[in-house]
Amino acid sequence: MYPTLPIVICGLSAALLLYTYVGYPALLWLVGRVRDLPVPAEVADEELPSVSISVPAYNEGAQIHELIESLLALDYPRDRLQILIVSDCSSDGTDDAVREYHDRGIELLRMPERGGKTRAENAAAEHLTGDIIVNTDASIRIDPGALKRLVAAFSDPSIGLASGRDRSVTNVDAPANAGEAGYVGYEMKVRDLETRVSGIIGASGCFYAIRAHLHRLPLPGALSRDFAAALHTREHGYRPVSVSEAACNVPRTPSLKKEYRRKVRTITRGMETLWHKRALLNPLRFGGFPWMLLSHKIFRWALPWAALATWVSLATLAPRYTSAAVLFGAGTVFLVLGSTGWVLADRRELPTLLRAPAYVLAGNVAAAHAFVRMLRGERDALWEPTRRGPASST
Repeated sequence: MYPTLPIVICGLSAALLLYTYVGYPALLWLVGRVRDLPVPAEVADEELPSVSISVPAYNEGAQIHELIESLLALDYPRDRLQILIVSDCSSDGTDDAVREYHDRGIELLRMPERGGKTRAENAAAEHLTGDIIVNTDASIRIDPGALKRLVAAFSDPSIGLASGRDRSVTNVDAPANAGEAGYVGYEMKVRDLETRVSGIIGASGCFYAIRAHLHRLPLPGALSRDFAAALHTREHGYRPVSVSEAACNVPRTPSLKKEYRRKVRTITRGMETLWHKRALLNPLRFGGFPWMLLSHKIFRWALPWAALATWVSLATLAPRYTSAAVLFGAGTVFLVLGSTGWVLADRRELPTLLRAPAYVLAGNVAAAHAFVRMLRGERDALWEPTRRGPASST
């Protein structure tokens, strides 16, 4: 009997993979050639709005001084800049370190008990006085001139959120996860293309700004604020955009296993966030935005299951077709290399032959793991920030 079903499965899975990582960006590029929406690049100093920077922190004593000094070095009028460190009930001296900067205008909000990053940000909202709210993390280092460039976008009244560009840098304390660096670069290019066409799907949690009234919209503590912020923005008729000139240094996660756990957490929260905002998938209300959500998020989350179905289908076809046997063998070799790299990743510096497959495999398994967790209703009881180490040059 002609094995129609396995062939169809292989064809559809290959089409999904090619469309998600090649076809979607190509379509964005083509549409952007016709519809290239601008983003203001600069604004006069006297026209700059008031800005509040909110930084959630949990036991960041090792780097809190460096963080605050970097924020104080930002090129922005101090009379229009508020900096608030939100301590999620830190127990390592973080709070005392922040209090040392009280005379320089640094504010501290300590949560009475640990509740997680989003809950801490929710609690901070009423203490933020700026017209624009900037969210960043303790391990991130923002370029001195990046804040002005980011905030300049809001001189366009149609823009509600502006996301900075992540620059993946080496962690000087441990071998770098180079696979992460390549993925971040690809993601930034996709966001630039989305900005030209309409707007981004999700903001960078490392560095983004949003209008204050959008930031204060209610959000359950279990959801992802950076993803939800872009969805809030679109839902209320504003554009969420990426500002490539507003860069920040994001240290690469030194451990692939830590990166895997981070991905599981963030993807789980992302899935829950999209389910919470599923009304945005209605094309009758939101035009082409549902297509972008489907392409950028849902299809990516579906790829691990498509890959598994393809591998099983190829195993079924291999005894009959040489081409299927070759592809099945190649897939099996990739799995062996990726698994080997994953096991050895935290023990030694890996060659590219193992490093790249390991990162790809970990990312896809994380998406499948996150989907299962979401179906089971599993939640992370408390936020544990990814310990990336201090930022450095690339």
